[in-house]
Amino acid sequence: MTELAYRSSSSQVADEERDIRVEDYLDDKLQNSTDLANIDALLEDVKAQQVLLQKQLQEAKWTLDESTEASRTHSNNLRERAKKYKSQQADIDRRLFIVTRSETSDDAVRKFDASMESLRKLDVAQGYMELLTEVEKLSSEARRNFKKSPQAALQPYLRLQNLVNALREAQPAAEDAAPHLIDHVDRTARILWKQMKDAFASDFEATLKKFQWPGKDVTLDGSLEQEWNDGVKKLLELQEPELKARDNQDFEKASREEQLVLLPLEVMAKPLELRFKYHFEGDRPTNRLDKPEYFLSHVVGLLNTYDEFFAIYLQPILRDHFRISNLALTSIYIDSTSALITSLLPMLRHKIFALLPRISNQPQLLSHLIHEIMSFDVSMRDEWNYDGGNAVEGWKGLTWEVLVKKDWFGRWLEVEKNFALSRYQNIIESPESGEIDYDSVDSGATKPTYAAIRVNDLLETITDRYRPLTSFSQKLRFLIDIQITIFDRLHSRLHDSLEAYLTITSSIARTVQGVSRESQAELRGLGGLERLCRVYGSAEYLEKKMRDWSDDIFFLELWDELQDRARRSTGKNLAGPMSMEDVAERTSSAVGSEEDTGALFDETAGAYKRLRVRSEGIIQDMLIHSIRENLRPYGRINPWSSLSSSEPTTSLALTAELDATVQQLNEYLSFLYKVLAPAPLRRIVRQVALAIQAFLWDYVLMRYTFSASGIAQFQRDVEVIWGTVDRWLGGGQGEIGMRKLKGALMLLNLPAKSEQSEETEEDVGLGLWEVEKKIFRDNVEGREVLEDLGLEVLELGDARNVLQRRIELGN
Repeated sequence: MTELAYRSSSSQVADEERDIRVEDYLDDKLQNSTDLANIDALLEDVKAQQVLLQKQLQEAKWTLDESTEASRTHSNNLRERAKKYKSQQADIDRRLFIVTRSETSDDAVRKFDASMESLRKLDVAQGYMELLTEVEKLSSEARRNFKKSPQAALQPYLRLQNLVNALREAQPAAEDAAPHLIDHVDRTARILWKQMKDAFASDFEATLKKFQWPGKDVTLDGSLEQEWNDGVKKLLELQEPELKARDNQDFEKASREEQLVLLPLEVMAKPLELRFKYHFEGDRPTNRLDKPEYFLSHVVGLLNTYDEFFAIYLQPILRDHFRISNLALTSIYIDSTSALITSLLPMLRHKIFALLPRISNQPQLLSHLIHEIMSFDVSMRDEWNYDGGNAVEGWKGLTWEVLVKKDWFGRWLEVEKNFALSRYQNIIESPESGEIDYDSVDSGATKPTYAAIRVNDLLETITDRYRPLTSFSQKLRFLIDIQITIFDRLHSRLHDSLEAYLTITSSIARTVQGVSRESQAELRGLGGLERLCRVYGSAEYLEKKMRDWSDDIFFLELWDELQDRARRSTGKNLAGPMSMEDVAERTSSAVGSEEDTGALFDETAGAYKRLRVRSEGIIQDMLIHSIRENLRPYGRINPWSSLSSSEPTTSLALTAELDATVQQLNEYLSFLYKVLAPAPLRRIVRQVALAIQAFLWDYVLMRYTFSASGIAQFQRDVEVIWGTVDRWLGGGQGEIGMRKLKGALMLLNLPAKSEQSEETEEDVGLGLWEVEKKIFRDNVEGREVLEDLGLEVLELGDARNVLQRRIELGN
């Protein structure tokens, strides 16, 4: 009843709302009497809307019915699938319970996984057993065949060896699984290989005895040659898997291992090794610690003796055996000479490595051994073209094995450095080390001291000693630790000598250090000049040598490799313990730069250049000071205005107060001419000439007045100085160094002509009075007259001052 009442009340409310909307609609459409005329159209419109609404209502009912039916169908499907899932889950639980006897699915899963793991292990174990069976089968087959048919025994062995290689290659991908299995297979293969090798080698040794190997002039012919060929081939086939495995190794790993010796060569080298031990491991006179060249030359003799035999009989076999293999590109397998050298190296290694500890505390023997080994390596590379199987980088040599692999480089470098420094010290301490050597260089070159020449020879010898090294780091360490160190020590010595000279000749040396006046006078004379020239000559000589070294192909290659490594450096040590900054500090600041400039000796040569320039400046200062001191008496005399003489200039005697200066200048120049090259000699003398010119200008020419005779005497004195310079430097050099003074003398020497004589006499050029008028009248006219006289070197003010020195014009 309540629901019915609710529906009735709702219907009434809806009817009331509808009536209201109808009323509103009619009020909107029928607002006045004119709207009644359109009532038919309005009714038609209402009917059309009613039909449309009825149609939409019907479509909504259809859609609702379809959605209701689809929802009902979907619900039924979900119920059916849920029932099916429950049924399947129950069936799975029942089956798991039957299989695993577990109450829950999680326990069942764990037990099921354990069962699967057991099955997997069983499968792996089955594979292991099959593999072990295969290994045992191949091993048995090979052992069964190699005595009666060696060729047939090779086939199962090769399959076994291939199996070993395949297991090793698969090991990283399998995360190093089953190492014991791989070790067992490998050990089985190695045992089989040794047994087959011993058997084949024994047969081959029997063949060797038949033709009396290793006798001299051994030959093969007929059936014996065929037997020898068969023995070589069997051993090569036996070794081929090992050779291929080595060829496929990583390059760095392979380079750390010794080269493989071909089995035929290994067998043939045994009697040679016994002979070697007989001579060099017993009490024989040939076994001497101080004569490593004996056993090294013995090996070279073996090569000379048997190389032809191997080239005739072994080379064709090697070529045919390896020609279709990648090993054909490896010289130690395809070339009989290289194969022979490789077979002889093991006995050399054994001898050298046993000898090193015995002589480690005997520097001379150690040094001698290393250099003999280096010479042997060079002989193998250059004379025998041996590359150790590395055609790209070449054979590193026994020296590399000793110095790097056995780590003897540090000890050897210490020995060589001590030898070099000891030799350097002997050179420096020798009595004649500081003397100038006039005969060691060309006549037109600056003369160095004996010490500089001998130190240079020492350093060149050191270069020859480490030139054959193949390691870049070792060569650079030798360069920096020994050669540049000696250069630096000699530079310090020369620098200290220069500083000592400056200290002794200073004004406070007498009071502070007690240096006598006589000692200072000697150092300011020829003795001091010689001391300075020793420093200058040594610095220039070694600087030039370093520039020459920088152009040497050995140092050029070392510099290029240094630059390449420095540009690719990641901040780690560039050479041994030295960083790039350390190397650049000792060699060149251009290390690591992108510019193609610089050289290994830039820093050291630069230091010697600065020392040379400084010593040249001190030589100039010393000469200038000494000559100016001798010129002082000449500057204090004043006969220039009172002299009267009718003699020509060339017949005048030198002023007595200038005689000491001329003699001293001649003595200095005669010494410098013997010691210095023309270029530095002219630079120094030009500065001395300028200093003499400045003194004569300031203290003679500008201080006194001159009569015509006084001018003639003064010019005579100056010409004597010019002649002294010309005697050692060549004609005209004295005047070139004093062009200003020469111009002044030309101006002072102008003839003093009267106006009347100028009108009557023949024109002989400008006279003193005419020049004086033009120079003092106007600046432009003064410059023109100086130009006419060819005196461009004189400034107008200087010319006026010079003319005022004539007694006629000064009054």
